[in-house]
Amino acid sequence: MLRVAKTENGLVRGLPATDPRITSFRGIPFAAPPVGENRWRAPQPAKDWEGVLNAYEFAPISMQALTVHDKDNIYTREWHVDPDIPMSEDCLYLNVWTPANSPDEKLPVFVWFFGGGFQVGYTSEMEFDGERIARRGVVVVTVNYRLNTFGFLCHPEITAEAPEAPANFGLLDQQAGLRWVKRNIAAFGGDPGNITIGGQSAGGGSVLCHLTSPKNEGLFQRAIIQSGVFAPTYPNNMMPPRFNLTLDEAEQEGVKFFEFLGVRSLKEARELDAEYVLKKTLEYNQFWCPVVDGNFCTGNSFKLFIENKRWQVPLLMGHTSSEFIAAPVVKSKEEFKDMAVELFGEDADEFLEICGFNDSSLDDIVKKASVNSIEYGIRVAAQANFNTGSKVPVYYYNFDAEIPGWDNPGAFHSVDLWFTFETLAKCWRPFVGKHYDLARQMCNYWANFIKSGDPNGTDSTGEEMPRWEPYTVEAPFGMLFADKAEFVREQPGELMNFLVRQYFKRSSQ
Repeated sequence: MLRVAKTENGLVRGLPATDPRITSFRGIPFAAPPVGENRWRAPQPAKDWEGVLNAYEFAPISMQALTVHDKDNIYTREWHVDPDIPMSEDCLYLNVWTPANSPDEKLPVFVWFFGGGFQVGYTSEMEFDGERIARRGVVVVTVNYRLNTFGFLCHPEITAEAPEAPANFGLLDQQAGLRWVKRNIAAFGGDPGNITIGGQSAGGGSVLCHLTSPKNEGLFQRAIIQSGVFAPTYPNNMMPPRFNLTLDEAEQEGVKFFEFLGVRSLKEARELDAEYVLKKTLEYNQFWCPVVDGNFCTGNSFKLFIENKRWQVPLLMGHTSSEFIAAPVVKSKEEFKDMAVELFGEDADEFLEICGFNDSSLDDIVKKASVNSIEYGIRVAAQANFNTGSKVPVYYYNFDAEIPGWDNPGAFHSVDLWFTFETLAKCWRPFVGKHYDLARQMCNYWANFIKSGDPNGTDSTGEEMPRWEPYTVEAPFGMLFADKAEFVREQPGELMNFLVRQYFKRSSQ
C-alpha cells in the first residue's frame, strides 16, 4: 500500500483507512497559512518541511459560526454535531484517499468542494469520507477554503494592493488546491490529466464558477454539480442580493465593515485577532460570497454558462426533489395576475391557465405555480448546452428517495451526500437495505463518471446498472434515484416547460 508520498514540499505519511487497502492522508498544507499579511490575499505557496509529515488528522476548520446542537435544526442533527471541533484562520489544508499501491498507477482523480453557503462547512464533515469512492479505483481529494468575511471580503485597499487578485479568496483557495493536485497527485497514484471537480450547494456553485473562469484552462476534465445551479424564477425568488455584486459595490460594503470593525486601514484590519473578526462578522450579519471581480469571476457564472463561455467538459448535474421550491409571494389573485403580466407579457394567459387561475383558490394557484428552482436552472443550462452547439454530454438526475427518521424530512437539501459518498453507515437515520443498494449504485455512477465522463457500467453484483442517457432537447430525461435507480423517460411538467421557454424568449429580447 502507498503509505508515504513525496510532495513538492516534503514527504507525507498516511494511515490505513477503515479498509486497509485505502490510505488516507489528512491535513496536507497546499498553501501558506492565510494569516497576518496573507489575510485577504490570494493563497501563497506552502513552505517546505523537514522529515516526514504525519498526515493523520484533519486540520482545523475555517473560521465560521460555531456549531450549536439544535434538535430542531436538521443540519446540526445531520452533520455539524461536534461543537468542539478545532477552528483556525490557518485552514488551507486538503485530504487525500488513495487505493494506489505505487505512484505510477495513474488513477482518475476527484477533487471535492464542500457547500455551506460560503459561510460554513468543512472537509472533515463525516459524510465527505472519501474511502468508498476510493475503493472504486479513484483518488479522492477534499479541499478546504476560506469562508465568509475571511474568504470574500472586498475593500479598495485590497484591490489597490493586488489588482490581479482583488477578491474571491475562497475560490482562489479552491483553485490553489486544484493546482496543487495537478502538480502533486501523481505521487499518490493519481493521473493529473484525468481530474473531475465536484461540489454540492455552494460547492456546486463553486464548480460553476470554475467552469466559467478564464483562469482554469486545463485544470480539470469533467465536473459534477449537485444542487448548485441557481436561477431566478419569480421576483421574490431571486438570488441573495450579495451574489454577483460588482467589485466596486462589494468594496463599498467592505469600507462599511472596516468602520464596523473600528479600523482605518487594511494594515490595522490584518492585525486584529481572527476570533474578533469572526465575532464582528456574525454581528454584522452580512452574506459574504463571490463577486464579479473581472479577473477570476468575469460575470454571473450562470449567465456565462448559458452563453457557452465555459470550459467544454462533460457534466453531471442534479438536485433533490424537496429543495428550494420557488413560489410566488402574493396576497391576492389580482396581485398574482399582475405578476404574470409583468413577467410573461403576451404569454401571461398561458401561464394563468397552467396555474388554474380562473377556477382555483389563491392557495391552489400558488401551489400549481411552485417549481423546484434548481431543477429549473439545470434544465435551462442543459438546453443552453445544445442551443449553443456544445457537443459535451450533460447527465441529469433527480434524487427522490424516501428518507427515514422521526422528522419525516423528505428529500431535503444535501441529503443525497450520504448516498453519493456511500457513507450511510455514519448517519443516525435508520436506513435499510433499499437505501444501501441505492447508495452503492449512486456511488458507482459517480465513480464511473469520474473515470471516463460516462456514468454507466456494471454493479458490484455483476449486473449492468440501468442505463443513464445524456440529456438532450429532444429527450430531456434523467435518472430518478428513489426506491431504486431508474432512467425515467418523462417530459418535464407543463409549468416547467413554459418557464424554460420563457427564459430563452426573454433573454433573446
